[in-house]
Amino acid sequence: MLTTTDLAQILFISHLQPSADVSAFEVRAAVDERLRACGGDCAQAAARVAQEAGDHPEAYAPRMRWALAAVADAYSPALAA
Repeated sequence: MLTTTDLAQILFISHLQPSADVSAFEVRAAVDERLRACGGDCAQAAARVAQEAGDHPEAYAPRMRWALAAVADAYSPALAA
């Protein structure tokens, strides 16, 4: 089972932007798309997040906070189960 952190890392590397008003459906769809693109390997997502954090440290924290909040909102019923 994927954790909130796993899902947030996957969302972090998606095409969605924090400035967009995205729905829970869009968040879940973006996560599903990126997870398929990574072959289901969360380590690939984590590696890309680490690279982005190193390349753009000023943008890392705000984007990760957004990703964590968006995932918590989009998956809250599923994560509670």
